[in-house]
Amino acid sequence: MQQISSFILAEQPSVANHFMAELRDHTRQTDRMRFRRNIERLGEVLAYELSKALPYRPELVTTPLGTTNIPLLEQQPVLVSILRAGLPLHLGVLHYFDRADSGFIGAYRHNDATSPAGFTIHLDYQSIPDVQDRPLILIDPMLASGQTLVKVLEQIDKYGTPSQTHILSVIASPEGVSRLKEKAQYPYHLWLGAIDERLNDKSYIIPGLGDAGDLSFGNKL
Repeated sequence: MQQISSFILAEQPSVANHFMAELRDHTRQTDRMRFRRNIERLGEVLAYELSKALPYRPELVTTPLGTTNIPLLEQQPVLVSILRAGLPLHLGVLHYFDRADSGFIGAYRHNDATSPAGFTIHLDYQSIPDVQDRPLILIDPMLASGQTLVKVLEQIDKYGTPSQTHILSVIASPEGVSRLKEKAQYPYHLWLGAIDERLNDKSYIIPGLGDAGDLSFGNKL
């Protein structure tokens, strides 16, 4: 399916590189609060860049001394994040789209020896607003194999057809980006902090940063 556009934050030097460097640095990752905050900050930067692609209309604003026209969003987007790793990134995006509706989907890897990847993606908890004819921002910090986002896009179809679809991630792999291009059901815009080298044999991004969920909230059993 057509990828309409892509934005990669790391392609141009900016202060966001400092946030990314701290996220990746294994000597700093033990500070969970700092780790989550850096994900939030990258979410804020990416949300600002994404905001330029949304439709606007002029609104008359009255000041104490007069009036002025300011372009404001035609419609608030719907933010949908993948639990649990997506929570800090969701918060960063929500800081900029602070009047948006929010939805959440629980997704996890299930070991499956019959699958070529060695696992399948299971979705369980879902709480999603109506997305019909509204801009959708799908938030997942790590776009690794792309399997999760493809399944989530299939599920979102049950809640309507968005007017625009935006996918926002901190780090992606080339394999994940390719899978989205092949499997996504409708056109989308891609907003990334960086694209890394590759996936390893366990479908983790290299060099990546590790498990974003564990680093944010602690190791799971």
